[in-house]
Amino acid sequence: MVAYKPHYACFSCQKTFKRYLLKYVDRNADISVDAKCPQCGELMANMGLDFKSPAKNDDKQWQYIKSLYRVGITFHSCGCSGPGYIPEDKETLISYLEQIRSDYQESLRFWRNRTEPENKAEREKDYQRNWQKLSTVSNKAKKEGVSNLEGIDYWIKRIHEIEERLRIAAQ
Repeated sequence: MVAYKPHYACFSCQKTFKRYLLKYVDRNADISVDAKCPQCGELMANMGLDFKSPAKNDDKQWQYIKSLYRVGITFHSCGCSGPGYIPEDKETLISYLEQIRSDYQESLRFWRNRTEPENKAEREKDYQRNWQKLSTVSNKAKKEGVSNLEGIDYWIKRIHEIEERLRIAAQ
């Protein structure tokens, strides 16, 4: 098995380094060991396999990459298909996060307006119609069903998380 090295970024030095994960070197090692910059000694950010660093002197791009990292957007994937959509600037990032919030609010509306099934037959019919929405909230949706309260709590939590990410992105 080939072990690809993730890219780590030091936002202070504006440099990146590749390094093997400790678990590839020592299977019994604590995998939570943080990566420190070999130059300044500060903690580095694990940016994933598909990260391409900006030029060292491109301060604006480094600040943008740092803001992506702070809101939880990195370049992790298996290395084959890429990390998915990465917004290209701050305005696009905020628009992207606002769209996610809008989608989450739409899901919350579903749960607030849903008529909760009262028996097994209604639960099965509800599952056939809404399996994606139910399965998003609980992996036990088919067997046990999902209450409206569970769905509402789930989406309120997601909305709060995305609003926090939006707050950080807007700074």
